[in-house]
Amino acid sequence: MKIALIREGKIPVDTRVAFSPEQCVWLMNKYPELQIVVQPSSFRCFKDEEYSSEGIVLQEDISDADVLMGIKEVPKEQLIPEKKYLFFSHTIKKQPHNQELLKTILKKKIQLIDYECLVWENGERILGFGFFAGIVGTHNGFLTYGNRYKLFDLKPAYKCADYDEMLEQYKHIKIPPIKIAVTGTGRVARGVFEILEKLNIRIVSVQNYLTKTFDEPVFVVLNTSQLHERKDGKTFNREDFHKHPEQYESAFLPFAKVTNLFINAIYWSPKAPQFFSKADMHSPDFKIKVIADITCDVNGSVPSTIRDTSIENPVFGYNPNTETEETPYQPQGIDIMAVSNLPNELPRESSCEFGDKLIEYVMEELIEHESNIIERATIAKNGKLTSKFEYLNDYVL
Repeated sequence: MKIALIREGKIPVDTRVAFSPEQCVWLMNKYPELQIVVQPSSFRCFKDEEYSSEGIVLQEDISDADVLMGIKEVPKEQLIPEKKYLFFSHTIKKQPHNQELLKTILKKKIQLIDYECLVWENGERILGFGFFAGIVGTHNGFLTYGNRYKLFDLKPAYKCADYDEMLEQYKHIKIPPIKIAVTGTGRVARGVFEILEKLNIRIVSVQNYLTKTFDEPVFVVLNTSQLHERKDGKTFNREDFHKHPEQYESAFLPFAKVTNLFINAIYWSPKAPQFFSKADMHSPDFKIKVIADITCDVNGSVPSTIRDTSIENPVFGYNPNTETEETPYQPQGIDIMAVSNLPNELPRESSCEFGDKLIEYVMEELIEHESNIIERATIAKNGKLTSKFEYLNDYVL
């Protein structure tokens, strides 16, 4: 089997890659029948010379490869017909901006294996960049808070040489006694918790968070059961919520009345209620002034996320009274951090972690002739949607 690591084609460019040079070498030593080549790139986080110095072939024309592996969506004009691709397609929620991409994949009879759809039998995702999204998103949240109140001036992660340099800054700042609400307990949230731990910020119970004042910064973790309640007043049931999210309403507003910094790190279904409405944000009781929306569903769980932001310009101001965007860091505004490609701020570290998970859980499945894991993650094959993804038929008409 021949695998090609493709050059990222989406604009703005993503510098991440599926495997580091060392991981490529390890894989080819473990699987003698495997060959990995790399399409040259001037912007990849690992330079071409780092691959070639390890004996990995640089190859511009990758049409002879059996499997082509990228990270972000491949521009439709760059897709090679009748090949097997792995990348994040961002099509399974019928995202309008990728509709033509999936149509082209079907037309060119490409087998599309989506990283997001690589799941265990119970539906839990096998891999993703969520951990580093949590790390960078939380860093950006404190960067935004420091800028808003002129407390400290953190360097963005992408301007740091590495993760260690980013962390080094925390020795020189002091977080005031604020309350921080974190949604989620999954992979993304684990990245959030890592940064909160590095900053020595203490977790408190929901009850204490809502009722007590503190002389130090504290945070609370809110999971699905604390964020939602049934409309009919019956007891919350997690399994029922995932099946029928439209039968629930948000229970977040009490937290909005006492929270200074809100870090959103939980998966959201479009059928589920928003955490609060734009009307709720008009109230003087709405105390949140900085939102780090790591989940970053535009017009999704956080209604003030009216657009996503870039690594270079991560924050916009949201005026709750006019419900419009404005310059950040204004007294009347709420500052929104909504960078959609957060792990790309620490591309080498996040690529290595991603590659490790691919090696541990996916590569053997990919090399096998038949694999339930690969089958579950295959959105399209031979010009048709697979049975699991036939709900996308109206999306590709």
